[in-house]
Amino acid sequence: MSDLQKTDFSKWYIQTIQNADLMSYSPVRGCIIFKPDGYELWERIQNRFNAYLKTQKIRNAYFPMLIPKHFFEKEEEHIEGFAPELPWVTEVGNEKLEEPYALRPTSETMIGNAFSDWIQSYRDLPYEINQWANVFRWEKKTLPFMRTSEFLWQEGHTAHATEEDARKRTLSVLDAYTDLIENFLDIPVYKGQKTPSERFAGAVDTYSAESMMRDGKAVQAGTSHYLGNNFAESFDIKYLDKDNQMKHVFTTSWGISTRLIGAMIMEHGDEAGLVLPPAIAPTQVVLIPVGPWQKNPDIMQKLTALEENLKAKDIRVQIDDTDTSPGYKFNNWEQKGVPMHVEFGPRDLKNNSAVIKMRDLDDKESVSLDGIGDKISDELKTMQKRLLESARARNKANEYYDIDTLDDLKKHIETKKEANETPGFVLIGWDGTAETEAKIKEATGFTTRNIPFNPPMEKKVDIVSGKPAKYTVWIARAY
Repeated sequence: MSDLQKTDFSKWYIQTIQNADLMSYSPVRGCIIFKPDGYELWERIQNRFNAYLKTQKIRNAYFPMLIPKHFFEKEEEHIEGFAPELPWVTEVGNEKLEEPYALRPTSETMIGNAFSDWIQSYRDLPYEINQWANVFRWEKKTLPFMRTSEFLWQEGHTAHATEEDARKRTLSVLDAYTDLIENFLDIPVYKGQKTPSERFAGAVDTYSAESMMRDGKAVQAGTSHYLGNNFAESFDIKYLDKDNQMKHVFTTSWGISTRLIGAMIMEHGDEAGLVLPPAIAPTQVVLIPVGPWQKNPDIMQKLTALEENLKAKDIRVQIDDTDTSPGYKFNNWEQKGVPMHVEFGPRDLKNNSAVIKMRDLDDKESVSLDGIGDKISDELKTMQKRLLESARARNKANEYYDIDTLDDLKKHIETKKEANETPGFVLIGWDGTAETEAKIKEATGFTTRNIPFNPPMEKKVDIVSGKPAKYTVWIARAY
């Protein structure tokens, strides 16, 4: 970590996204404007996940942003869970509305109402749709991309004839999120089940993919919810089965958001700013002429030929032939997180070579122009793997398995604070009670992240009560 990352991670983060020109602040409290490079990151996430949806024959739809108040009242736990964050529309012009409308925090109620009309028979099932939309949660404390009053996301909603099918969809989406987050964004995840206190409002079970940032805090990167019959009963979503019996469906919902952009920045960024995995980078390679290149047309001719070569390999590339200095260009593209830049000048022309520099490595490398296209393609693939491996190693160094009492946890946090280090993720034993969770949070600020599917070890004793543990749980401070 850089010095600023250690001393003021939030300040480093804000500087990084501003220097990379990803966003600007909106005049609306807690909202941001996505600038083109920032929005393209989201488009690439959309494209990747839409490809998965197509393999599953899940189609995109769109629902209204305004949700009638009485929809929420049909599912009491749901409205209680979101009530503090809901913005309401109560009048139009000078006219009071007969019923307030909420700006959607999520669409289970709206889609549940639609499903009750659309689903009549077992032949209609499974009914599976997704929407890409904006949602609103009036956060008290905001941070660009990570937590804003309005944000962008996808939300999938499905209805099934059986619990088994619904649970299968819930977990298969979690696996798809894991693939996206790890193999596209290079962010390792911790998969598991949420505790009841951290569960989605109205769900039977919530499963999450949690990620550890460079500062040791957790980000809930993706969630998938098994809703059982809860919303089906509230919105009367029934179907006629093969035996001519009316039955309630079993539903799921699941989502990822533009929070993934913030997580990616926090995961890979360094002292120079943004570092983008090649798979998602808007520009993967920048070709930079150096030296007195304007005097020799052969230099630009070679770079243009290389540009066409790389485009033919589906590499996103551009030439920076602006009249700024090479040093300015290197710094500018470094701050934007571009995975590779290629330097080419009179000396390189003479030697039939070019100099490549990977964003995540310190050293430059001189390579022959013969076969340089394949070399660049290979280096981008290698960087993609390297970023994920580096992140996994960083996580491993900040996982702690030997903390078995609340006093031990407090000492651990204090020791790390004095050393200006992160307390990371801590694996603990939990007795399964909300009281224990509340005591941990009150004493340390740590919250349960999830009950991992495959914990590195089983914890036998509850960290607070000393009683036998029912679950092994990851805890951490979280965004």
